[in-house]
Amino acid sequence: MLRTLHIAAVATWIGGMLAVAGILACRSQAAAPLLDSLRAWDRRVTTPAMLLAWILGLVLASTGGWFPQAWLIAKLFLVLCLSGLHGMLVARLRNRSPNPAQQAWPGRLGFLAGILVATAIITVLVIVKPQV
Repeated sequence: MLRTLHIAAVATWIGGMLAVAGILACRSQAAAPLLDSLRAWDRRVTTPAMLLAWILGLVLASTGGWFPQAWLIAKLFLVLCLSGLHGMLVARLRNRSPNPAQQAWPGRLGFLAGILVATAIITVLVIVKPQV
């Protein structure tokens, strides 16, 4: 049950991050009306999902006795990076100018790729649990 809730929280968190990164990557005026809705969604859904994913993940790692294992340390590092990235995306969303077409954001597509790559690596680490 905890694992299922953890997976649901992670899926909600990552989905929210991808939505924010995707909208921020748009340079058209069409994205502007979505900004307020996306900020509200992040505040009410994505951020609480991130916190729930952290709490449930730490409980699962503790009850599973996985803390000294290298794969878990690597996973926690990547999850910490994703958490920091989430904070950066939220700050960028909050500070988005009223005219998105005028605002350049270097590396904006890299954020989407980074989220997907980190999530894929985390998934492999959890499934394989490589022993070092």
